[in-house]
Amino acid sequence: MADAPRQPQIVAIGGGGFSTDPDDLLLERYVLAVANKERPRILFLPTASGDAADYVSRFYEAFESLPCSPSHLSLFSLSTADLESLILGQDIIYVGGGNTKSMLALWREWQLDGILSAAYQQGIVLAGVSAGAICWFEHGITDSIPGTYTAISCLGFLKGSNCPHFDSEPDRRPLYRQIVASGAIPQGYGVDDGVALHFVNHALYGIVTAQAHGKAYRVERGNGGVRETQLDPVPLSDYLEIYS
Repeated sequence: MADAPRQPQIVAIGGGGFSTDPDDLLLERYVLAVANKERPRILFLPTASGDAADYVSRFYEAFESLPCSPSHLSLFSLSTADLESLILGQDIIYVGGGNTKSMLALWREWQLDGILSAAYQQGIVLAGVSAGAICWFEHGITDSIPGTYTAISCLGFLKGSNCPHFDSEPDRRPLYRQIVASGAIPQGYGVDDGVALHFVNHALYGIVTAQAHGKAYRVERGNGGVRETQLDPVPLSDYLEIYS
């Protein structure tokens, strides 16, 4: 019997995770649980970091300790010419942080944007942290260009905009509010480190956090300025037994 159709899902993480705290893998466990497979195949795209060897090593160190089959794709050292079959053969695509602008440029050159769109429509879970969270939205705020944070156009799988590191990089929050208020980018979400937005069928399904005080915010234009609505996530520590 064929597998039942899977719903499009995205898990967008504001920051943190295995690359900053390898001893706390709650978010990684959650991403694996979302795939609803006994041993999901998870492919890491470290493009935004320039395929940094240390980053790839930390990915394997984290995910080889969990019930999954990890692998990675380097656009600088390809293991196959058939990128479509490689990506569409996964259960989860996990995108790392780094330079969002350069990552998207490379993806478009290699036509990964179209392949990832197909993966999303087929129900392969798309996930990622920082640049790997921004990329799924229509727009985001990035530090890809030195000197300041700037707005960037992204893949547009999800409506609106996204700003990660809302609590850990002091300049991001006021600038995001300013740009949203100006109408230069659509309203969206500010997300603290350790917090993940989980979207199902293009709509926000849930919010989880690995941090005791982690929050997310809906940031909207209103009354000639901007309005923030705090969104309280569910602590993943409350459900450790589910993801262990």
